[in-house]
Amino acid sequence: MIGKLTGTLCDKNPPDVVVDCHGVGYEVSVPMSTFYNLPNLGEKVTLLTHFVVREDAQLLYGFATAPERAAFRELIKITGVGPRMALSLLSGMSVGELAQAITTQEAGRLVKVPGIGKKTAERLLLELKGKLGADIGVTPALSGDANQLDILQALIALGYSDKEAALALKALPKDVGVSEGIKLALRALAR
Repeated sequence: MIGKLTGTLCDKNPPDVVVDCHGVGYEVSVPMSTFYNLPNLGEKVTLLTHFVVREDAQLLYGFATAPERAAFRELIKITGVGPRMALSLLSGMSVGELAQAITTQEAGRLVKVPGIGKKTAERLLLELKGKLGADIGVTPALSGDANQLDILQALIALGYSDKEAALALKALPKDVGVSEGIKLALRALAR
């Protein structure tokens, strides 16, 4: 399996790029989030990759970050979601936005991505619930605040769904302490 490519960027034609690795040019399909952050032609580039072997083709998909690749791998495990649709999803929204949409069960955000219909969006929400954020190291709906992460985990441990906990968290002040935040969130959820 090819896990990473480091070489010279030879060609950029969305969504495909060609990376020259010591005289061998690898054609790699990338999401637009990775494409926009690529260096100029002729410069060195490193891409994390996922290699797909089919009966009629061998395909290489590239990603700028490990969370993007992890999200891609989770997406293609779902029935009816192939590599092209997974790339489309990652091109239409960031990994954090995707994880947040899964956590808050917002099918409407997924349907906005070209090629994603209502049934596919609902299947994604169902099958990725509780998986995507944890597997890719993204805490949905949070800006990295450790207190908010602790509050979210406490609410989930108390039996509230990811969606309920995330909605209660949005109503809290940003700089609230953990114990006070839990109290305020519980009051909000009790209403």
